[in-house]
Amino acid sequence: MSQNSYFISDLHLFSRRSHADRYRDDLCAAARTADSFVLGGDIFDFRWSTLKSVDETVKAARKWLEEFIEPHPNCQFHFVLGNHDSNRKFVAELDRLSAGTPNLAWYDDYVRLGHSLFLHGDVADANMTAAKLALRRQRWHHDEKRRGPVRNLLYDLAVQARLHKLAGQLANPQSQVAARIVAYLEDVGHGPQNGLRHVYFGHTHVAMSNFHFGGLTFHNGGAPIKGLEFRILKTDVST
Repeated sequence: MSQNSYFISDLHLFSRRSHADRYRDDLCAAARTADSFVLGGDIFDFRWSTLKSVDETVKAARKWLEEFIEPHPNCQFHFVLGNHDSNRKFVAELDRLSAGTPNLAWYDDYVRLGHSLFLHGDVADANMTAAKLALRRQRWHHDEKRRGPVRNLLYDLAVQARLHKLAGQLANPQSQVAARIVAYLEDVGHGPQNGLRHVYFGHTHVAMSNFHFGGLTFHNGGAPIKGLEFRILKTDVST
């Protein structure tokens, strides 16, 4: 049995570099036809938010989710945390929102649907286990120091020069990323041996389609940031 399902990640909403609003109509069009929709982390960006405070960013993030989810009651939404939206105040708000929204569930690290698994992908930064990821995310839970105008300017200059694209490609070669994700999945008990076939992830901002490694097929939708490719991925969650 198959479902009509989609995956996105790394919108980095509320940061200056995000062009995610340009894709709002496309996202809604996909959700209208979807049985399930996975939001794969860094949907919001608390570290680089342009809003006045963490509390204001939390409020705006909840509003964005409500406006995206409520018109599509027949779609089951799955929110997987990334590092940039793993803020403790947002997590508490996400808990409250999901408690009152029947078609929304959220997850710290990953969700498996049929023979596909969805995760943010920051496990690919190093040889990461579930325990190491939990410790690393703890730093992001309490990260409420928004980046100031100087750092934003430097980041903008890097984006204009497309240095972020080159850095992403050099720092995240496909085989290395896939190998690290496979090691993490083995640690949490998922792999080809128990029917897993597809892995959908974000974080690297480098789009990837049908990359085969370790008996699995990897997919990444990139990010809606200038100079980068972004895709709303149609996923395979057949059982």
